[in-house]
Amino acid sequence: MKNKILGAATLAGLLYLPIPSQAGIDPYLGEIMTFAGNFCPIGWLPANGQLLSIGQNPALFSILGTMYGGDGFSTFALPYIKPILTVSRAPLMSCIATAGTFPTRN
Repeated sequence: MKNKILGAATLAGLLYLPIPSQAGIDPYLGEIMTFAGNFCPIGWLPANGQLLSIGQNPALFSILGTMYGGDGFSTFALPYIKPILTVSRAPLMSCIATAGTFPTRN
């Protein structure tokens, strides 16, 4: 009887089961998201204009190139996105995926 009630409650959406949070289960490489926190999740970097090594990030460089800066030989830059402030003045982070699925082109 208990299993039938538990099953019915789950189907009705009445039972809350916490699910571990994940930032973009399968993000595209170079995808940008806004994150409500003061850090970026694993596999993401802040979109703050920092320089990255082309040798360590060749796939991301092939998407971004030197559009946001860098010398194009050993470095390239991530885009700079100003922090977004909520009504309570709490900053939201803009993060860019450094790992994920390479987007296809049409």
